[in-house]
Amino acid sequence: MKIQQFFQHHGIIANPFADEDAQIDSIFKEHCIDRTYHPSWDKIFGEPSEPGTAIVFGEKGAGKTAMRLQIARHLAEHNRAHPERRLFVIEYDDFNPYLDRFRESLRARSRRTDRALSEWKLWDHMDAILSLGITQLVDRILATPREASSSHTETGEPKIDALDRLQKRDLLMLAACYDRSWGAPFKPRMNRLRRSLRYFTWPVRRDFLVGVAVTAAGAAFIVWLQKWEWLATPWPFLALLAGWFLWLWSVARWYREAWGIARQVRVIDHETNALRQVLMRMPEEALAGQPLPNRERSDDRFELLAKLQGALKTLGYSGIIVLVDRVDEPHLINGSAEQMRAFVWPMLDNKFLKHPGLGIKLLLPIELARFVERENRDFYQRARLDKQNMVPSLLWTGEALYDVANDRLRACAADGRAPKLRDLFDGSIDDRRLIESLRTLRVPRHLFKFLYRLLVAHTSAHTDDEPVWQVNRATFESTLALYQRDQDAFDRGVGAG
Repeated sequence: MKIQQFFQHHGIIANPFADEDAQIDSIFKEHCIDRTYHPSWDKIFGEPSEPGTAIVFGEKGAGKTAMRLQIARHLAEHNRAHPERRLFVIEYDDFNPYLDRFRESLRARSRRTDRALSEWKLWDHMDAILSLGITQLVDRILATPREASSSHTETGEPKIDALDRLQKRDLLMLAACYDRSWGAPFKPRMNRLRRSLRYFTWPVRRDFLVGVAVTAAGAAFIVWLQKWEWLATPWPFLALLAGWFLWLWSVARWYREAWGIARQVRVIDHETNALRQVLMRMPEEALAGQPLPNRERSDDRFELLAKLQGALKTLGYSGIIVLVDRVDEPHLINGSAEQMRAFVWPMLDNKFLKHPGLGIKLLLPIELARFVERENRDFYQRARLDKQNMVPSLLWTGEALYDVANDRLRACAADGRAPKLRDLFDGSIDDRRLIESLRTLRVPRHLFKFLYRLLVAHTSAHTDDEPVWQVNRATFESTLALYQRDQDAFDRGVGAG
């Protein structure tokens, strides 16, 4: 008996339990993303008009990635419905590029896997988030959607004419420090941004033009007087140096600033001379006193974040939402709870988590919850987890999992059919036993894996000539026992799950 026959008999046109990862689960993305929610959804999502932080701990398969996709989808719908009060969404879930660059910036003795993340600080997270946000915004201004953008990313050119000159300066300064696009070279991209913002800076070439003018005048004077012997004396060269002195001084100064930025922004690979050239294209008086990320401290990053928020507010964005997910996947972390703690803990700072207009949605592995329980008073005073909408565990009851299964079945139903999970089992399995069994599975991923294995076992036990359209109790109990054994091995870290 084929499993397709079993599904067709019950009015199901596709296997609802074949996919286990929300990232590639087409059934979830197309049908369940706006109807299947965890009971804690409202607390985690919050109110879009007031961006807030939420910290969620959940085991593998509990639906953290699915929740991130749901949050992103709902925020996109909110933005379409409220174009003047949109939220700028930053998905901070691919950490490998930042961790690789960070590790390269460390001293050789600190690059060991067990030591590298002990050097990671709050400002490294802020640099990575600013880089993602600035690159995304510059892409929109230049109308070049980022290659890695997700389906909900907004397109179209923002109304940049609403920006005043100081905000345009702020955007150029932020882009010089943080913009990183894989699709265009750095300097041409900055020149395009400057033209798009209509931020004209021709006076900054004054020192260079003075040097050119002095050189041309000196050469013309020597040629006109035919005083070639002057070239054997130091005076023409001293005059040349005087003409170029201001430009050379500016080059040295901005090279030092660019070197400081390249050294301190450890999650991005800067080319120092290119950064120096971009900074020199901005008026010196415009950058005087402005914060630059060239020191080991978070204060400058908070000021730069505020500048980004100011520009975004003018462009119609009332706040920023940062979605943090998949912290256990980077190769430098490789699922290690200690490494995850070293990476995530700098972010647990109340000043950052409660920054006005910023909402951080931290979707974290359950292993980190155990570290929280063992922390000291100083940690709790710094993190103030009592104010962060914390969900200690993304638990699913048997009833909730039963509803999830029914939602999946309805999503895959043929026209005019409404299959239910109850219909797949015979009367020897009552509702109470069914829900109790689902409760032991704990999370949707285990639910899908078990039901897929159960239906394969059932259909494999019968022939096409003598099909049986409902799973009996013996098959259910034996398959459940085998799956719970594998689940237990997975929980102990010695099985694939």
